[in-house]
Amino acid sequence: GITEDEMLTQMKEDMEMLAAKLNISSEEVLLKLKENYDGYHFTYPSPDIYNPFSLLNAFADGKFGSYWFGSGTPTYLIKMLDKFGVNPSEIGPKQAKASIFDAPTETMTNIAPLLYQSGYITIKDYNKILDLYTLDIPNKEVRLGLMESLLPNYVGNETPEATTMVAYLFYDIQNGDMDSALRRLQTFLSTIPYCDNTKYEGHYQQLFYVIFSLLNYYVDIEVRTPRGRVDVVLRTKTTLYVMELKLDKTAGEAMEQLNLKNYPDRFALCGLPVVKVAINFDSERCTIGEWKLQTIDKW
Repeated sequence: GITEDEMLTQMKEDMEMLAAKLNISSEEVLLKLKENYDGYHFTYPSPDIYNPFSLLNAFADGKFGSYWFGSGTPTYLIKMLDKFGVNPSEIGPKQAKASIFDAPTETMTNIAPLLYQSGYITIKDYNKILDLYTLDIPNKEVRLGLMESLLPNYVGNETPEATTMVAYLFYDIQNGDMDSALRRLQTFLSTIPYCDNTKYEGHYQQLFYVIFSLLNYYVDIEVRTPRGRVDVVLRTKTTLYVMELKLDKTAGEAMEQLNLKNYPDRFALCGLPVVKVAINFDSERCTIGEWKLQTIDKW
């Protein structure tokens, strides 16, 4: 790998050329390079390491591309995730002993060694007292590429259309129009002729996780509160969305649960307006049936 110090001292000219080509400052280039290609650790403590393949391609092409995933398809990984029953949301941050993830893949009993050794997750922190490592997806390039690879599991042969739909979803949500985003998603899902595992709520929860991750927003599921767990939490630069999902019930029942358990109180200190989003999915049509929105501006 390439450390940031090496890049700043030995590749400064490359950075300046990239900045000039993109018409942004050197400081902005560094931030974007760090966001996209930095974040690897294979021991702790250690400096952040950039992916050299992606970094050098970005300099050569004069743009920020998803080079790592362009070099191959993660078919084997997808099969292994299915074999071990790992959902997309479970690939994120977790704590583990070194023996759990730094082990031969030939004898692995969980997906962690494969994810770690192939660079999908890396060391982010270490608790010396507990002897536990914190593992997570290293950077934006890997996160977006991984979620794009997992998207076909939820949209079947409609993947090209799905990527276009996701782009428009980003536009809707960036403008604070969750109603249009859900209507767009409802229309798209209704065009999928058949989708597996649509008879349980978790399927739609994971679908939301994959799609919102592709928007490059913070998203989490099963978020703990003093009164229960929130199905989905989505945070943009301007708004926090607290979502309750139901299957073959009503959006009213989902909103009633949000109000009854007062889930938004858990996020009162986030400093953003909170929007309660109650959604009911129709398993027969494999899409969103109805939804309700309620904004909380003041606490």
